[in-house]
Amino acid sequence: MVTFKRNPFREFGFFALLFACPCAAPQQLAPIPAAPVMQKPLDHQPPPDDSSAAADEICAKCHREKVRTFAETRHRLTSQPASRASIAGQFESGKSTLQTLNPQLIFKMERRDGRFYQAAILNKPGRRTERREQIDIVIGSGRKGQSYLYWKLDQLFELPVSYWTSLDSWVNSPGYIDGSADFERSISPRCLECHATYFRETAVSEPGSHFDPVHFTLGISCTRCHGTAKNHVQLRSGEAASSSLPAGPTAPVGLQHDRQIEVCAQCHAGAGESIKPAFSFVPGQRLADYIEIRPPDPHARVDVHGNQVALLERSRCYQSSPEMTCTTCHDVHAPEREAATYSSRCLACHKPSECGAQSQLTPQRGANCVDCHMPVQSSNLLVLDANDTRINARVRNHWIRVYSPKPFQH
Repeated sequence: MVTFKRNPFREFGFFALLFACPCAAPQQLAPIPAAPVMQKPLDHQPPPDDSSAAADEICAKCHREKVRTFAETRHRLTSQPASRASIAGQFESGKSTLQTLNPQLIFKMERRDGRFYQAAILNKPGRRTERREQIDIVIGSGRKGQSYLYWKLDQLFELPVSYWTSLDSWVNSPGYIDGSADFERSISPRCLECHATYFRETAVSEPGSHFDPVHFTLGISCTRCHGTAKNHVQLRSGEAASSSLPAGPTAPVGLQHDRQIEVCAQCHAGAGESIKPAFSFVPGQRLADYIEIRPPDPHARVDVHGNQVALLERSRCYQSSPEMTCTTCHDVHAPEREAATYSSRCLACHKPSECGAQSQLTPQRGANCVDCHMPVQSSNLLVLDANDTRINARVRNHWIRVYSPKPFQH
């Protein structure tokens, strides 16, 4: 977990359009708008608990190994301050440019004085237009790819260029039109809620989402799944509990089955609509009181990206196993393993001889339940353009069932 503090008075020169023309005097930069008055946080939004800002360190006192391995997970790395170590894309010559369908428009990734920028350069006859913004926050661990955010006063915006790991190249950010340079896609609290531990939303008179740009906690920390550590630490250290919270293990351990699933569902059941402010959900409470997630039509196709919980709930395995949760297979405290290794979970209940395709499989494939019954498929929601090609992200389907044609035949 990283608590990132930045200087809100950083120069905003790169937020303006820069004009230069070889045959005319440079035009004047548009004036920088004054910062909106920062008012008190929304009254109904709880401030972050002190343990949230240092959760990893507090938990590491007793759970050092779990904290060490968790630091390498995609959850922990889902947002980071921009640095050469956290940005997966390349800034070297020959690898730092993204061509677009518009032959006059290119994007360049730049590194200057330890900072990183995306520049959109539009070359028209007799006129060159540039817009350049600093990469402030990295979103995504980099396993599939990354997107990037920049601050403009107290608002966050997505940058138009992302990085796609399988191509090892810069690409248009998902949903962006190839050949355009859009720097104005604002970031909502609900988006941040699934990629960070905490952002404080502020009440301002202007429209849009506004955040405290000085203190925020990047990455998913222990508290997002376990809740505040204060009561747990006091109990384990022999001190009297200072609250009425139960004296058992921390969430999600010990919760009712539905409450356990909801800890994951806050981000893995689709975007949903916020009922209460982002980051106010506490593990163990009813998720429906905080986020409205409409169940999909039973006959509708659920995309493999975004709502893994709904897909899992359609599975016969899940419906027949009252104790089955996400952590039956996933160890969230350690980096993900190769998918085939999860087959040992399947074989705890199923025998290989029960597989109808067993006679057609090699011994190695016969022990790999996951790739056949939870295949990797193309998403129609997570789509991007690169090099005049539409790219659909490939995501593992969490609906456990018999698929036809069987993946092993390909």
